[in-house]
Amino acid sequence: MGTWIILAVLAGVVLYGVSLYNRLVKLRQMAGEGWSGIDVQLKRRADLIPNLLETVKGYMTHERELLEEVTRLRGQAVSSSSGSPEQRAGIEGALSGALGRLMAVAENYPDLKANENFKEFQEALEETENEISMSRRYYNGSVRNLNVAVESFPSNLIANQFGFVKAEYFEIENDADRAVPSVKF
Repeated sequence: MGTWIILAVLAGVVLYGVSLYNRLVKLRQMAGEGWSGIDVQLKRRADLIPNLLETVKGYMTHERELLEEVTRLRGQAVSSSSGSPEQRAGIEGALSGALGRLMAVAENYPDLKANENFKEFQEALEETENEISMSRRYYNGSVRNLNVAVESFPSNLIANQFGFVKAEYFEIENDADRAVPSVKF
């Protein structure tokens, strides 16, 4: 009888350990899915930028520096696609700021503001920025849940045993990049 009780307790502990392991795997996959969502939206934004710039170039001849900066930052964003969330956040924040300045400067060009292509690209870019924001929130929520599980007892015992580690949040480090650009049309 005592042997059965010991076996039952051991089976319960093993099942609980398996349950914790499976929960950690699920949380890690959710964080990966969240990062993938951010990556998809950042790629979409990077793909929109050349079309937006071509539309704007015809109207904005003397704002060449701003156009070149947006192009340079887009190139950096595309080339950093395999970087860490921290690295990507810095580059993407700078790109968001430059795009905000581009939209603000575009207000000086009434013909540009009325151009259908520009309106469509501006709306698509705005939608993409909203999707990026939602993706960031989802990713950071998934990272939070994973990190809590990795650090909490008793799941930290399983996490340490099987190599689960804390994930990085997608954060903007430069306070200037946190400011919402003012764009008026």
